[in-house]
Amino acid sequence: MNVDSLRVGLFQGPLTAKDAVASVQSNLEAIGEAAHVAAASGASILVTPEMSATGYNIGGLLRARAEVADGPIFDAVAAVAVSAGIAIVYGYPELSDGDVYNSVQVIGRDGFSLANYRKTHLFGALDRENFTPGDTLVAGFDLDGIRCGLLTCYDVEFPEAVRAHADAGTQWLIVPTGLMAPFEHIAQQVVPARAYESQMFVTYVNRCGSESELTYCGLSCAIDPTGRELARAGAEQELIFADVSAAEVARSRSVNTHLDDRRLDLYPAYRSRREGRR
Repeated sequence: MNVDSLRVGLFQGPLTAKDAVASVQSNLEAIGEAAHVAAASGASILVTPEMSATGYNIGGLLRARAEVADGPIFDAVAAVAVSAGIAIVYGYPELSDGDVYNSVQVIGRDGFSLANYRKTHLFGALDRENFTPGDTLVAGFDLDGIRCGLLTCYDVEFPEAVRAHADAGTQWLIVPTGLMAPFEHIAQQVVPARAYESQMFVTYVNRCGSESELTYCGLSCAIDPTGRELARAGAEQELIFADVSAAEVARSRSVNTHLDDRRLDLYPAYRSRREGRR
């Protein structure tokens, strides 16, 4: 590991069972256990999947389990972050002014929130029938010299969203997800392409097991700015590790100059022509 790198733990879990809905408490216990193992392994931050605190495809329980950003789930995760000495990224249904958002929050080692992001691109009926879309595309935070950004699941399938992060200075993009079969190609092909075309580290952390009719495909991964796979999980519950580095982002961007070579003088005209055809 380079001296300028940040070790990250990626928790593909907790494992879910098709005919059973895990309690919030058991989910938090699994996150807590993973956090302590990750910290003992030298990780500075643990990333968990989309809706990791509550479950995702759980019907009416989703709204019942929704809470404000600084509610009991926040308190429980903050206590783990402080006791383990590790930052934690977790997913939860955020309740705000009567709306529910598919949110990801980051808690620092001191137990305070570093960032909160509301999913902007909602996928299918599962999202659209349960959540209000967020209206802030780029949310991020700094950790140990790395500029970190947040997206959730379907968001990363839009190159514009990832490129917005590149333009905002993101060096490591954190993407909690709930990717299900038969969309394995997103984890295997699209995510590496996003890392390369926007020249940043991307970690994609998926759920595993089944919830109702959905079977999650796992395949959590860490990809470097060249598109190289640093770590890859299988289909079951797993904790994997990777190192991200600001220096490596700078080195890769000096060689792969896509961001500098864009014809920004042409793109606004293209957008105007497209809008004129609508």
